[in-house]
Amino acid sequence: MNGAAERALRSLWRSIFWVSFPFGILSFVLPIYGRELGASAVEIGGMFSAFALVPVVVRPFLGRALDRWGRRPFLLLGLLGYVIAMVFFAAADRIWLLTLGRFAQGMGQAFLWLSALTVVADLAAATGRGLSFGSIDEATNRGAIFGTVIGFGLISWLQGGLGMGMGRAWPVLFTGFMVPAVAALLTAWRGVPETRPAQVPQSGPRRPISRQLLALMAIVLVTGASSAMVWPLLMVFLQDSLHASVSGLALAYLPAALLSAYLPSRAGRLADRMGRKLMMAVGLSVGAVASAVIPLLRDLVMLAGLWAVESIGYAASVPAERAFVADIAGVEARGTSYGFYTFAYFLGAVIGPLAGGWLYDNVHPSAPFFLNSAVLTAGAVLVWAVLREPRKESARSPDARE
Repeated sequence: MNGAAERALRSLWRSIFWVSFPFGILSFVLPIYGRELGASAVEIGGMFSAFALVPVVVRPFLGRALDRWGRRPFLLLGLLGYVIAMVFFAAADRIWLLTLGRFAQGMGQAFLWLSALTVVADLAAATGRGLSFGSIDEATNRGAIFGTVIGFGLISWLQGGLGMGMGRAWPVLFTGFMVPAVAALLTAWRGVPETRPAQVPQSGPRRPISRQLLALMAIVLVTGASSAMVWPLLMVFLQDSLHASVSGLALAYLPAALLSAYLPSRAGRLADRMGRKLMMAVGLSVGAVASAVIPLLRDLVMLAGLWAVESIGYAASVPAERAFVADIAGVEARGTSYGFYTFAYFLGAVIGPLAGGWLYDNVHPSAPFFLNSAVLTAGAVLVWAVLREPRKESARSPDARE
């Protein structure tokens, strides 16, 4: 990797770090704040589905646009979308405003992350893609840790020191999160150049979807829907079953957060050495075990250990999965390939939360977690049985298809 590519990746890393500040705390407090506003489990699931809906609609078309017109404009538009989302969240005192903020965040997500994945695939060598994708995951997780610590500290001060309720603390919190969102936009504007290869034909790719990509999309659709089914309900379930406070849950998540801030690049390096399939299958298997154990939890110490194990599985699978897409996509179809791959994930993310909310309210609170365990187990089996590792020479070839 040459010096210019390293500088561009560092700038992208910093931009992702800044924009990720609200991610961690939002996952904790959005379901709880939604409950405070009177939202049902289905409505809370709907907020998460709203976030995923925009990527589902635009990703397949956006990927092709990246291959035709470049990565940088869409990267900057995505970061601008996150700035706008923070404005909506700061103003949100009704359920529909929260949902509107999630739509805006979904628009930013649709543009930003597809562009970022394609930039990494452009700049990283085939033998180091797992490491590079893992490093970007670490930027996300480290930014989320910083933002969560700052956010919970601010909430504690506003509620304990000034006597504010969550309804008054919420707009202050997300007004503050506008600052790192703007910093992320400026960092990318100054430091991330256009990375689209000059030899990409203007007519666009002729075969953007290989059989292997279709197989991966099917696995990602099902396992992504299953995972998205449980996360919006997890905070509610843990509060109902463990009677834990938000701060207690945040402390229990801290070991997992620290692991996720430093493990993905190392797991990505293992994927570069040992192959993508093994790491993907391990990650799904660990997630399956963790989901099955969640309904059996009785205290926060067990929860902290479980989350730590689950973060190891996630760090193992995600960089390997993203590197696998780069391995099987030709240089002229990287944006399109990532567009379809992420389309499959977010289609699952639209379906999953609504299904999980219905199961939680109408079947049993444990039902979504046990179902998720079964689906992730099946996904691990399919990864091992269906996907094929690209030959090393194919991984280096810009024309590799499968």
